[in-house]
Amino acid sequence: MLRQLSRRNRYLILLVGLLLLGLYFAPLWFVQLTAPQYPEGLGMNLWIHKITGLGQFDLQNINLLNHYVGMDPIIEQAIPEFGYMPYVVAFMILGAVVTFLYPRRFMVYLGLANLLLVGTAGMWDFWRWEYNYGHHLNPGAPISIPGMVYQPPLLGCKQLLNIESCSWPHLGGYLLFLVTAVLLFVIVSEHSKGTASK
Repeated sequence: MLRQLSRRNRYLILLVGLLLLGLYFAPLWFVQLTAPQYPEGLGMNLWIHKITGLGQFDLQNINLLNHYVGMDPIIEQAIPEFGYMPYVVAFMILGAVVTFLYPRRFMVYLGLANLLLVGTAGMWDFWRWEYNYGHHLNPGAPISIPGMVYQPPLLGCKQLLNIESCSWPHLGGYLLFLVTAVLLFVIVSEHSKGTASK
């Protein structure tokens, strides 16, 4: 017999869908650079569908720095993930709505597995993107240091010559952590309810 979710947990699953909807309105991640020539810092936000600068000309200035060390310019068209990530998130939102309407425990397990799979693949893809940008350099760049690579950190801060690069979750990233916590809470509470009823 397929066990149904409690009324409270059904509404928590609906909350999961609303939290995921927030990913369309908040960046997932941000990267910030600090250098002597830019003491106020430069930064960019990574959304599920685009990249934006923290300031009006930040992305332009980051690409200027990249040019001098031989890195490719950062442009949305070069990142195919922006084309399909909105649909992946929409699919997860649809899963939350279906689970609310068809409140079965196995649906919550499927939702958590899907979220963890997408999150793991996303982090690996982000690391690979940073690796390619930092390692595949133009040998004819104005500044070329043999053996030097410019891969930003996946999480935390890293010194690259005279530039400090920091990478942290933004609001959208924290929304995903919250979604994971809510799903785990629902699973644990449903399991506890089942154990208590025996």
